[in-house]
Amino acid sequence: MPGLARRVAVARGDEPADLVVRGGTVLSVFTREWLEADVAIVDGFVAGVGEYEGHETIDAAGRFVVPGFIDAHMHIESTKLVVDELARLILPLGTTAIVADPHEIANVLGTDGVHWLHDASAGLQLEVFFMASSCVPASAFESPRRPLELGDLEALMRRKRVLGLAEMMNFPGVIAGAEHELAKLGLEGAEHVDGHAPGVLGKELQAYAAAGIRSDHEMLTVEEGRERLRAGVWLLIREASMARNLQALLPLVAEYGPSRIAFCTDDRDPEDIADNGHVNGMVRDAVAAGIDPADAIVMASFHPALWHRLTQHGALAPGYVADLLLLPDLEQFVPELVLKRGKRIEEPQPAAVPEWVRQTVRLQPVSAADFAMPWDGGRARSIGLVADQIVTESLELEPRVVDRHVVSDPERDLVKLAVAERHLGTGRIGLGLVSGSGLRRGALASTVAHDAHNLVVVGADDDDMAFAAQRLAELGGGIVVVDGGRVVAECPLPVAGLLSDQPLDVVVEQSRACNDAAQGLGWRGATPFLTLAFLALSVIPSLKLTDRGLVDVDRFELVSLRAS
Repeated sequence: MPGLARRVAVARGDEPADLVVRGGTVLSVFTREWLEADVAIVDGFVAGVGEYEGHETIDAAGRFVVPGFIDAHMHIESTKLVVDELARLILPLGTTAIVADPHEIANVLGTDGVHWLHDASAGLQLEVFFMASSCVPASAFESPRRPLELGDLEALMRRKRVLGLAEMMNFPGVIAGAEHELAKLGLEGAEHVDGHAPGVLGKELQAYAAAGIRSDHEMLTVEEGRERLRAGVWLLIREASMARNLQALLPLVAEYGPSRIAFCTDDRDPEDIADNGHVNGMVRDAVAAGIDPADAIVMASFHPALWHRLTQHGALAPGYVADLLLLPDLEQFVPELVLKRGKRIEEPQPAAVPEWVRQTVRLQPVSAADFAMPWDGGRARSIGLVADQIVTESLELEPRVVDRHVVSDPERDLVKLAVAERHLGTGRIGLGLVSGSGLRRGALASTVAHDAHNLVVVGADDDDMAFAAQRLAELGGGIVVVDGGRVVAECPLPVAGLLSDQPLDVVVEQSRACNDAAQGLGWRGATPFLTLAFLALSVIPSLKLTDRGLVDVDRFELVSLRAS
């Protein structure tokens, strides 16, 4: 019997299902009711919810049966894991599908890197959908290997699992009506567009939404979220390893209900996921904060599918993909069993990593002299860290000066920051100062530096900064902690300077060791290396640093280190 006809026959009760999940309490995401029912599965789809017989039965008595979770917006590269190891980590936690923006690898390897990531994820049980990276570079102030042009985006959007246009990060350009940005929004396939509009309110928000952008994950406050809902913009509530916005925005769920709200993780460290969960951790924390479990689960499953027009995902209902979780309780949200398209989780097949995606760090030799800052007095623009957020303050501080040169001043929590171009070997280095890190000695360096992913290094000592940069060139990319001219901890990321080629457990251990070592040097607050990575992102207010210099994001222009 053909597949569809058999599914209908099973739904009628005329044929036995392949598998019946029997006797559980099933969530209807449409009515947010809990139903005492069986779930009948045929050929990876739900045939019916009711009373059914099947060739195989799973006893779900006393369990809650819910749809698999979907991450509405994430960057695979932030986990430091190749896709098969990512699947190994998050499938058991109940994340059965993700919508990824691959703009990290696109900045390093162009569309070739995106096509590789797309192909590498094709055979996994974890279903990986993509959005075509709309802003490579994120702005004219950043230096990727090469920009993605309109033709590149058109080619990407022809791929089967590409759903639309990824976050439009150049929000000033969209709001100003810049021809190049609006041309992206006019491409075939760009009817579905994710947003990125930190701090944008009032008529500027109206202009951004008028361009056809219908989601945002950059809200920090209830006011920002409320304005977006009123403008018809979906809220993708983010709980990343650094930008933690869930608790601040949950009052909107209490105020308006879960309509047009979905969950996403954006950027997560692998050890954070291992310790605290993935999307299931957001559901757990939302429920602990007083959100009804049905509402929280809907925002983690059906609503991501609804926003991204994944019409067969996100629900346990006839004709939907049988992505199913058995939960022993509605408190911890750790699945007892995960079914992906009606099958138990299998060992993922290793993704092939071709040689051309490795060794992407082309760095001119770096010495302590490259971090020299001649100074003849006055205040300096300094990046002020904001706890648990990727936004920064723009400060004006008196630097410490020795022999007419600025030096790091750990006693006043003001240390040097540098971003070195690493794709084409130009030798270009941007210099700045950062306040609020707590760093007292040594240096931290990373080739993960949003979004162009040049090499970023922060340090209390110029020699250690140079040593750290050179060590990353030797490794072909990664993160490293240096103190007194020696490596304290490192996590090599040889795949585009963004991803490890090691197993999950090794990457988690190395990443954790680097964070612990950074804290041993005095670093305080949010995850050290994600904090460091976002100091180079020129589309997040207020002051950032790229290889081209300091960027005043509020004014959207390059500014000098010397304050006026």
